Amino acid sequence: HARGLRTRQTKTIGLLADRVATAPFASEMLAGAQEAAWAAGYILLLVDTAGNRELEAPAINSLLQRNVDALIIATHFHHDVVLPAVPLPMVVLDGRPSGPDAHADSVVPDEEAGGYRAAELLIEAGHRRIGMLNLPPDEYVAARLRRRGYEAALAAHGIPLDESLVVEATEVSAAAGRSAAERLLGRPDRPTAVFCASDRIAFGLYQVAQRLGMQIPAHLSVIGFDNQIVVSENLEPGLTTVQLPHRAMGEWAAEQTIARIRGQASGASVHRLVPCPIVERDSVAAPDA
Repeated sequence: HARGLRTRQTKTIGLLADRVATAPFASEMLAGAQEAAWAAGYILLLVDTAGNRELEAPAINSLLQRNVDALIIATHFHHDVVLPAVPLPMVVLDGRPSGPDAHADSVVPDEEAGGYRAAELLIEAGHRRIGMLNLPPDEYVAARLRRRGYEAALAAHGIPLDESLVVEATEVSAAAGRSAAERLLGRPDRPTAVFCASDRIAFGLYQVAQRLGMQIPAHLSVIGFDNQIVVSENLEPGLTTVQLPHRAMGEWAAEQTIARIRGQASGASVHRLVPCPIVERDSVAAPDA
C-alpha cells in the first residue's frame, strides 16, 4: 500500500466480463489474462455481470474505488463494445471499441482467416460442393467474417458461390442447427461437405445426417468453428474444427494493458488479430464417389 502511494499504482487490473466466467470455452481468456498479469507482478480483480447491463455501472464503480491501474473489458463473443467513460487505459478482449471517440486497444480472433482455412481444408480434401450453416450476419460480427473467409476460399480455388448452399441458423444451438441442416441436407442436390459457423450447430447437423442415414465423413464431411471441447471431442466421429484462440487473446490483453500502464505502448490504439488454428479430428474425408 505504501509503495502504491509513492508510485500512484496499485499493481491491480480491473477485468469487467460479460458472461465470460460462466462460458466454459470462453473462460480460457480469463486464465490467459490472469497468468500473464501474475507473471508481470499484477493481480486481476474480476467482476462478471452475467449479461446484466444494469450491473455494469456499479461494477465499474466498484473497480474504480479499488484504484485499479487499468481496465480490461471482456466479452463472451466477438462484437462491438461501448466503452465506459473512465480516465484509465483500457483494452477490449474479444471485441472492438465502438463509437467515434472510442480509443482503446483491442484483441479479437482472426475469424475471416479461420473461415478461409476451414473452407480450404474441405477443398483440399476434394470437395467442390460445399455448404455453410451460418448465423445471422446482422446479429453476429463473427458470422459476417467467417462467411467472408468461406467465400474467399471458394473464389481463390475457382469454385462459384452457390447462395442456396448457405443456410442460416437462428441462434447458436443444436436445435437451431438441426432446423438449418434439414433445409440443407433434405434437398436432392445436397452438398458433399458443410462448414458450420459453430460446433453446437455442427452437433445439430450430425443428428440430422444420422437420421437421414448419412455417415460422417463417408457421405458428408463436416468442419466446425470454436473448438468447444465438450462438443467437438465427444461427437462420433470427433469434429474437425477451428480453434478460437481464447488463452492467447487473454494473454495479449493483459500484456498490452500492462504495457499501457508502464508507458511502454505509446501512440495510436492497437487492434490485434490472433490466428485461429485448425484442430483436425475425424470428420473430413474425400467426397463419396
